[in-house]
Amino acid sequence: MADLEHDSNWRPKANPWLIAATVALAAFMEVLDTSIANVALPHIAGNLGASTDQGTWVLTSYLVSNAIILPVGGWASSVIGRRNFFMTCIVIFTIASFLCGIAPSLPILLICRVIQGIGGGGLQPMAQAIMADSFEEKKRGQAFALYGLVAVLAPSIGPTLGGWITDNYSWRWIFYINIPVGILALILTQRLVQDPPWIKADRDNLRRLDYIGLTLLSLAMGGLQIMLDKGEENDWFASSFIRFFGVMFVVGMIGLIWWEWRHKAPLMNLKLFKFKNFAICCFLMMLVGGVLNAATVLQPQFLQQLLGYTATNAGMALTAGGVALVIVMPLAGIATGKFAARNLAALGFTAFACAYYWVSTHVTLDMSFGQAQFLRVLQMVPIPFCFISITNAAYVGLPREASNQVSGLINFARNVGGSIFIAVTGALVTNRSLFHQNRLADHMQFGSQPFQQAVTMFKGYLGGGAAGEQAGQAMIYQQLNQQATAQGYVDVYRMLAWMSCLMVLLAFLLSKNKPGEGMPKGEAVH
Repeated sequence: MADLEHDSNWRPKANPWLIAATVALAAFMEVLDTSIANVALPHIAGNLGASTDQGTWVLTSYLVSNAIILPVGGWASSVIGRRNFFMTCIVIFTIASFLCGIAPSLPILLICRVIQGIGGGGLQPMAQAIMADSFEEKKRGQAFALYGLVAVLAPSIGPTLGGWITDNYSWRWIFYINIPVGILALILTQRLVQDPPWIKADRDNLRRLDYIGLTLLSLAMGGLQIMLDKGEENDWFASSFIRFFGVMFVVGMIGLIWWEWRHKAPLMNLKLFKFKNFAICCFLMMLVGGVLNAATVLQPQFLQQLLGYTATNAGMALTAGGVALVIVMPLAGIATGKFAARNLAALGFTAFACAYYWVSTHVTLDMSFGQAQFLRVLQMVPIPFCFISITNAAYVGLPREASNQVSGLINFARNVGGSIFIAVTGALVTNRSLFHQNRLADHMQFGSQPFQQAVTMFKGYLGGGAAGEQAGQAMIYQQLNQQATAQGYVDVYRMLAWMSCLMVLLAFLLSKNKPGEGMPKGEAVH
């Protein structure tokens, strides 16, 4: 009993904020790497003698291995200890970054990216778990504000930084920059981070690895990521390639759930979902990750596709949102100590709904750079209230011993949501654009007086004659395509707004905790 009391009062020797900054640095490095390579893909493919389609495997290979490792951190920590696992991940990630930078061919680069994803997959959940255990509950929300800043800001600045490095140096430097950061994070982790007394390394757990669970997890996540990443370019389920990986995902996921629920020492402790609060938090975090990642991709894509922005300038249009995030995130962290988590989450989702509806009415073909920045700010301000409150609520009512599993599962949910929403919203933009294109094309008939007037105007402007008439029709058709595509984006932003309204209702299903105190600890989950 005395030991339990001692464990509950445990605090790390180092300042918790120094620990939080250290693990946040490592997590930032990893999260940044998920998006920094996006704009460099044409350069990588060209330099290594590969096609652009082949070059996209640079992203897919990393995401697949990363998704598989995310929920495995709890088991790995039980084998070698959480701090040792975190340091091992930093070492693997840093060495793999160097190997990616010197890769002489695309196959070698893909192998190195898989290794890099394996190292990076453990950094996010373990950073969050270390923060959760280093702070007392009433200050945990402020710590998660720092983690939220990392998780949200890094993907936003990744394309801008990647474009600048690629344009001014070489694509290889997007990997080399991880080396000094990784070395610094490794040294600081070794000096500052401690494992709490309830996390005890047991090498015997290595022999008890849930190999079947790991295999099923690999099948499910490999199938899902490849299906989502390659679906658009292969016409989704019209392709036997995509159907194969779709079936692989469904079979792997069903098998994983069945096996892990019955296993005595599961790789992923799915019985945590018996706790209503945790189950709702995972679902909400999946939606938050989805909405966040979709919006981060949609706006620069709109600016480049329809307004002619370069990748760097499109990324710069997102920077104002990053500044807003830096300001709002600490305020939201403080607010978690004063207001119930579900109230803050509901406030955030309400703001999300209003923001996305506003964006849908103001994202236009004559939008200025300043207007694009303002729209990004509107989308970023609600994030801290949703992200921090949901992350904080996920730990409420659960035993401290489950913190590694909690962080692994909730980060897993966020990343899976992001992958799904990026793919789905991209497909929706295409489908809705084609719908509006067909609707507008119905009015491009010579029996239509406005169409005839437009053709006559362009014909006169372009010098008359049959050639002028054909050129005029081509210009009208180009405008039609632009307007149809823009309306496709409008429809998707409206869908995100309606989804945010649903999330407001789900937020009130969370248990109402006392601000800054959490709720009584749950019993161990068996």
